[in-house]
Amino acid sequence: MSSEAITTAMFLIAAVISAGVLINAVFPVIYSLSGTISSSSHAVDERLSTDIRIVATYASGSNNTAKIWIKNVGTGRVASTEIDKADVFLGAEGDFTRLTYSTSLPEGTWKYEILEDTNGQWDPGETLYIEGMTSKIPGVGDVVYFQFVLPTGVYRSTTFTAGG
Repeated sequence: MSSEAITTAMFLIAAVISAGVLINAVFPVIYSLSGTISSSSHAVDERLSTDIRIVATYASGSNNTAKIWIKNVGTGRVASTEIDKADVFLGAEGDFTRLTYSTSLPEGTWKYEILEDTNGQWDPGETLYIEGMTSKIPGVGDVVYFQFVLPTGVYRSTTFTAGG
C-alpha cells in the first residue's frame, strides 16, 4: 500500500511540474500572438476604411504635365504626412517613371493640393488635386499611365489619352 502511495505521489509531482512547464511555455506565445493579432486587425481596419477613386484626368505631352483629381470615398481620413510619402507613377503606358514629391514642380516631381481642405487632412468627401511633370508623358492621342499609392498599400491606377 505504501508503494502505491509513493507511486501516486511521484505521478502527482510529475503532473504539477509538467503543468508548470506547459504554462510557462504557452503563455508567452499567447501574449505575443494577441499583440500580433491586435496590430494586424488595426492595419486591416485602417486599410478598409481608406478608399479612393480617380475622378478626372488630363495630360499634355507638349508641356509634360498631368493633372489628376482623386476623391476620398472611404470612411477614414488621410494625413498630409501620409500623402507626402505616397508614390506617384506617371508616363506613357509601358514607359512610366516614379515621381518625387515636391512643393514646386520641376521635371520628375509631383505636388498636390487638398481641395475644400479645412484641417490639413484629406477627409472623406474631399478631393486631392495632383499635378505631375515628366518628359515621359506621350504626345496627343497616346495612352498615359497613372498610379497613386498610399503608404498603407491602398492604390488606384488608370490609363487615359493625352491631350494637346
